[in-house]
Amino acid sequence: MQVQLIDTAQSQLLDFQAQAAQARLAEIREGGSIDKAKIRQTAEDFEAVFLSQMLKPMFDTIETDSFFGGGRAEEIYRSQMVEEVGKAMAKSGGIGIADTVYKELLKLQEG
Repeated sequence: MQVQLIDTAQSQLLDFQAQAAQARLAEIREGGSIDKAKIRQTAEDFEAVFLSQMLKPMFDTIETDSFFGGGRAEEIYRSQMVEEVGKAMAKSGGIGIADTVYKELLKLQEG
């Protein structure tokens, strides 16, 4: 039951982040001019979400010590920590996804 709730919450968070990225792109389009800083931030946000999702299974396999950890609070903290690690990785250069997404978004805006 708790695992289903966590998966549902994470799915809703991803949906929210995707909607936020779409809203930012719509905002960029409406302005008439291309705001490259906003496009870059959107690309980095996309890479951060991707990296977080790739890191999640790795962190799920780490055993918790029931004396000092475990429980619902640690599950919440761990998911937030993985999200922040993904953001930090994307901010520091990531694995190149943001660069590719940035170039493609620029092409879409210019074309």
